[in-house]
Order: sequence, then structure tokens, then C-alpha cells
Amino acid sequence: MSKNIKAVMMAGGFGTRIQPLTNSVPKPMLSIMNLPMMEHTLNRLIETGIDDIVILLYFKPEIIKEYFQDGSKWGVKIQYVVPDDDYGTAGAVGFGREFLDTTFMIVSGDLVTDFDFREILDYHEERDSKLTITLTSVENPLQFGVVIANEDGKIEKFLEKPSWGEVFSDTINTGIYVIEPEILDYIPVGESFDFAKDLFPLLMKESVDLLGYNATGYWRDVGNPESYRDLYDDISNRRLKFQISGRKIEYPEGTLYMTGNSKVDANINIVDTVVIGDNVTVGEGSRLHNVVVGDNVTFGKGCRLRNSIFWDDISVGNSVVLDNAVICNDNKIGDSVTAKAGLILAEGCNIGKFAVFEQDVTVWPEKEIEPTAIVNNSIVLGTKYRNAIFESGSIVGKSNVEISCGMACKIAEAFGSQLPIGSCVLIGCDYDKSPRMIKRAFVGGLLSAGVDVLDLHSVPPSMLRYNIQSDENIIAGAYFRKSLSDPANIEITLYNEEGLRLDHNSAKTIEKSFFKEDFRRVNYSQIGNIYERDFYSKSEYQNYKDALESSIDGKTIKNSGFRVAVDLMFGITKDFFPQMITNLQIDNIMLNTYKDDKKLANIEHYKIKSKKDISDIVKNLGLNMGILIDPHGQSLTLVTDMGEVLNKVEALIAVLELMNMEAELNERKMHVFLPTWAPDLMDQLFKYLIIERGKYANFKSETLNEFDLIATIDGNYAFTEFALHRDAMYASLKIMELLARHKVKLSNVAKEISRFFYATYRIPCPQSLKGKIMRKFLEYAKDKKSSSIDGVKIWESETDWVLMIPDQYNEHLNLYIQALDEELGNQIYNKYSRLIGD
Repeated sequence: MSKNIKAVMMAGGFGTRIQPLTNSVPKPMLSIMNLPMMEHTLNRLIETGIDDIVILLYFKPEIIKEYFQDGSKWGVKIQYVVPDDDYGTAGAVGFGREFLDTTFMIVSGDLVTDFDFREILDYHEERDSKLTITLTSVENPLQFGVVIANEDGKIEKFLEKPSWGEVFSDTINTGIYVIEPEILDYIPVGESFDFAKDLFPLLMKESVDLLGYNATGYWRDVGNPESYRDLYDDISNRRLKFQISGRKIEYPEGTLYMTGNSKVDANINIVDTVVIGDNVTVGEGSRLHNVVVGDNVTFGKGCRLRNSIFWDDISVGNSVVLDNAVICNDNKIGDSVTAKAGLILAEGCNIGKFAVFEQDVTVWPEKEIEPTAIVNNSIVLGTKYRNAIFESGSIVGKSNVEISCGMACKIAEAFGSQLPIGSCVLIGCDYDKSPRMIKRAFVGGLLSAGVDVLDLHSVPPSMLRYNIQSDENIIAGAYFRKSLSDPANIEITLYNEEGLRLDHNSAKTIEKSFFKEDFRRVNYSQIGNIYERDFYSKSEYQNYKDALESSIDGKTIKNSGFRVAVDLMFGITKDFFPQMITNLQIDNIMLNTYKDDKKLANIEHYKIKSKKDISDIVKNLGLNMGILIDPHGQSLTLVTDMGEVLNKVEALIAVLELMNMEAELNERKMHVFLPTWAPDLMDQLFKYLIIERGKYANFKSETLNEFDLIATIDGNYAFTEFALHRDAMYASLKIMELLARHKVKLSNVAKEISRFFYATYRIPCPQSLKGKIMRKFLEYAKDKKSSSIDGVKIWESETDWVLMIPDQYNEHLNLYIQALDEELGNQIYNKYSRLIGD
């Protein structure tokens, strides 16, 4: 390092993923071995020879300013930059451009690393780089920017915070950059501008080379409570170079580091590494095993403490047993409290004597737990909601446990806070009492944010979504239903003003508000209003019914003598679809048009029976077709006039063939959107269809409106002439219309389908290996035709391919295989399952 270098420390984040540890302190100030996390980074910069520091602040800036002041205590010059708004990562750096007149190194204040900063700076200088990104490999790359660099170190591809389906490597952007000051010219003033999303693509477009330096050593983004605890475990087990300060005292089984003046009874056991701060008292007979204690902490007699962290101003009684615990400031723990499986205790809690924590839970601030209580989920947030609440656009969890009324109200407050005061949200639910209870709690949160609610009560989601998109007075929607795969689970789905699921960015905004509890609570005069409707007898039902009947050519269906059997599978459409199909004067036989909670709880079993029943009825009575509509009214199963139950792929191809006939009749090309995993061997058959495949998420209405049909291989169909969302009721009638207009039998359409091999598999895979496997797939695909639009797709031939998409939330990989025949398909499966296993 031959010239003067400055450093920029990014310390403005909200720390939402690590709540509740950041309830009262910004994340860079979280205690690591009794020093703020960013102080360890500052010390590493000082060791590198950097003594001119710019600290970027935003959230709780006064805490960081008060601690570091002008930097003279550390022998450095510190200047603070506090933007007046959230300008993104690069925009915040640009806000401090007046201080950045030379090469500068950017380091996040909330990471811990033992990288050699001098080597990074030397690489930047030797390569005459304008911008160098420090790279490293991690097990789970989802929360970071994934990067591919060529052999010369030039960045070729990157993606910020991907889903598992988008991961193409386990090499990530560490957020440590070395930048020349002229790069600041590319950052606009006063605009939100991000390094990975905005600056890097712009520089690549402008032909400015971005270089990647592959650093070796330890690196951890302390992003959530688990990561915080893991860091301490890494320090204790010497997985990184870390200097523990304090007076060192050796014990028979371990080492005690004293960083202040404290009183420790002679009759205690110290095992492995223990750090104790100032004014700490440890009672006799206590055993401390890999424990870090801050200042002003008192432990009673006979405590058993293991793998635990105690901040400041804490009182712990006698005979307390804690393992894997994080105890924040200002907590009081009574005698004989036990938490053997882990505990995160936010600040200001009072835990009564003999309380037992039966599992690894988080207790949020200012909770009081009575003596002898057995702590369960009723007073904590379930572990799956510590870092995220949305899964694939919905919120899913155990009803009244993980999704309680209190949590539902908070979600609604976060959602409502993003909407204008006085706007109106349309809501509905299925017939079950659990979603109805959660819906009512949700309503209170919306009203608190000054949002009106129009409650349609029990209604199919497709009808709710239609009325959202068609009513300009409705700005958003919410639907509550019981999960079909797990009756104990409830699903909450939120919609935008177009009736579409919230996209990823909108969901993240709501999560941020939820975890920060940054809610808009209006004054009494602005509290929202509730409007309740019996959907079946009100205008919203009539709007949907009229639109459906005007869009479907019922006369053609009727005049063809079409006869159909429909199984509604005890679902939400039972009060609506029979009336609609009768109004269209279509001969029909309806099955299971009543509610049965026990059968819904075992719907997969009854689905098998329903398929057989519909097949027999259609075949024996000579009907034109049979249909099974799922209980939520969103997907369907087709049965031909010969009684053959089409699988979902066969049904999709049959519908595409009917659309192809329609396009030929109208003498125009029709556009179809399918997900990346849908088979494509049949595409050449459809001369009048333009089929596009892509990622099935984050849709925008302007994009969807370009298509005539949006479908999946799961029986979901959206005919955009009517609505942009899936609707099994409309799709059923549309398929009848197409069969009637073209005077074809579904059995004949199905007979023309070329049989080929298509299969989906779930292969177990821990989260920690997903990034590595994605990288292996990409490396293997280098000499083959491949795509990384969604997961990694590799063509083995012109017709045969394999697509691997890691599951976003569960520990498995989704494997999709297409081949000309079963033998080739099995060969591909065996080949790639071995590759994954290796």
C-alpha cells in the first residue's frame, strides 16, 4: 500500500433481520466479546494503516457518534455522514463524496472478518483497478450478492440477494470494496442508488471493469440472531483470528479473561473460554462454559451457564440453567429458571422463579413471565418469523401459534402503513373458523393504520381478486385460508391493487415495517371503517357473475348439448359455481357441494376417490367431460369423455391444443406464458401459439396483459381475457367453450398428445450445500447449452434437459427432467442425482 487510503464504514442499516437484538441499538453496536462489533472492524482498519475514517449513519446515529466521537481515542480522524433519507448503499456513499478525494475502502460495520485488508488494497493497486469487490465462498448465499469472475478476476455476472432458484454460485460479494474517487461521478446525488442493483450494472454497461479479489479467511455477516450466536461459537473454537482482550487467568479446564474489575468466587468452574466485564459478581458453585459477560451483571449461587452471552445490567438468580442463550440489557432472571435448548431474551424482561423455556425461543422486549410458567409460543414469535414472514408471496404458519391474533394485527399494521389513509382493502376467507378468527384480528390492524375494510366474509379467492382488479376504489386485498397440506396451518395472502400477489420488494417493505414495528397509528378521527357484506347477495358477486357470463359463450356450450360432471371437493366454490353453470343452461352433475372439515383435512385421500367417481360417471352416462375443482377454487383436474383422468402435464398440453385451434380460427397468433419447468417437447405442434417461459413470480400487470394464457403444470390457468390470476371456475367454462366451438372431444385431443418422459423429483439437500451444488451445476454446464433464468437448466440434447431449482424454504432440491422416453429420463436422473450426491 503505497499511497494514502481512506476508509468508509457503512453503519446505517436498520438491522431488521436480527431483531429483537437491535431493539435499542444499531446493529454495528452489538456487543462482540464486550466491544461493539464495528470497533473490531475499526481496529483492523487501523492495523492496516488507515487512520482517516468516514462513518455513514442513518438508524440511531446518536449512539454511534456518542461512542466513537472524533476518533482520537483510537488515534484516528472520524467524520460522520448522516444522509437525510435512505439513499441506498451507493447513494449513501455518494452523500459523503466531499470527504472522499482519494482511494477509499468500504467496509460494513456489521460484519466480522479476519481478511488481510492490506492484501486487498495491494491487489487493487497492482491491477490498477477502478473498483475492486472482495469475494469469498459461503454455504448459504441467499442473503448476499452472488458473483462469477473469470480467471483474470474480471466480474462477469452477479445477482443481489437471489432466491435459491437464481443462485449460480457460492461465491459472494462480501460488501468490502476498494474504489477510486472518479467512480463517485457515476452515483447520482439525492437518489436511491445501490451498489449491486444500480452502480455495478451501470459500470459494466459503461465498460468499466469490475475486478474481484478472492479473499481467504473468516467472514461473517452477522445478519440474524442465529448468526450472532454462531459467531461466538466460532470465536470460542478458534475458527477465526480474534484477539480477546483482558487479564488472562488460567483454570484447570479453561481460561478466564477479565476486562474490568469484578468479583468472582474462588469456588467456581471455568470451562473453555470465559470473558467477564466490569462489576460482575459470580456466586459460588457456579459453572461457566464458553460464556461472555458484559458489565454490571450478578449471578447467584450454583448457576450452570453454557454457550451463552450476557450484555449489561443483568441480574441472574440462584441455580439458573441456561444454554445457548443471549440475554440483552436490563433483564432480571429469577431463581431456578431453566432454558436448556436456547433462549434470546430481549431487553427489559422479568423472568419469574422456576420458569422453564422448553425450546429455543425469542422473548421480545418488556415481557414479564410469571413464576413456574412453561414458556411456549403464545408469548414469542415462532422461529420462522425471526428473519422473514413471507414464503412465496404468502404468510404461512401454525394457526394461533406461529400466526396468532397479535401477529396478524401487526402484519396488518405493517401492510396498512404502506397504504394511503382512507384507502380501502378488500378481504375474505374460506369457511374455516381459524382463518375467520385471524382475519378479524387482521382487520383491527388495518383500521389502526387509517385504512377502510370491505369484508366479503366467505368467498373464493378468485372472486376476491377479480373485484380488487375491477374496482378502482379498492387499493389492495387480503385472503385467509386453511392450508390443504397441513390443516393446522393458515395461509395469509396479500394482493396489490391489480389483484396480484405482492412482489418481492413490496413483501420486504412490509417485513421491514413489521420487524421494526414502524407502524402508522392514526388519531381517533382517522381510524378506518368496516363495511361488511354477505357476498352472495351483494354487488361484488354480481360483478363477477356478470363479467363471467358475458365473457363465456354460454350459447355455444348449450347448443352443443354439452354435459359435464363437476366435483367441487367440499370447497369454497360450492355456493357459487353451481348457480353460474345453471344460469348458462349447461347440463351438469355436481358432486361434493357441501362443507366437510374432516374430509378437507384428508383431501388427498378423497381426491383419489373423486377422480374415480367422476371417471365412472362421465364414462357410464356418456358425458362430454368431467372436472375436479380444488377446494380453494384455483386449480382443476380434467377427465375426458372416455373417463380418462389426465395428469397435469397432459391437461396442460390439451388446453394448449385447444388454444392453438382458437388462434387458427381467429387467424392470429396467441401468446402463452409458462414457468421455466414446464415441458417444451410439444411446442412445435402449436403453430399458432407463441410460448414464452420464465420465472413464475413477481408479475406485473403490464407484462401479464401481453399473454392470452398464463398456466402452470399444476392445473392452474389464467385466461387474461377475463382476469390475470388463476381461476378454476372460469377456466372450466372456457375449456367447455373451446371444446364446443371446435366440435372436438377431449379424448381425441388427448389422443393426439405425443407421449414423452417428464418427471419432478425432490432430493434432500441441507441449506448449507445449496450454493455449492448450484455452482457445480453451472461448472458442469459450461460446455453445454444452459440457462440460469430460474435455477440451472442444462440441455443434454435438443430435446432432453434437466432443471434444478433449490427450494427456497425447505431443505431439498427440485429436479425437473424432460426426455424423449423413460429410459433416457432415468439415465438423466441417475446422472445428476450422482452429481448432487458427490
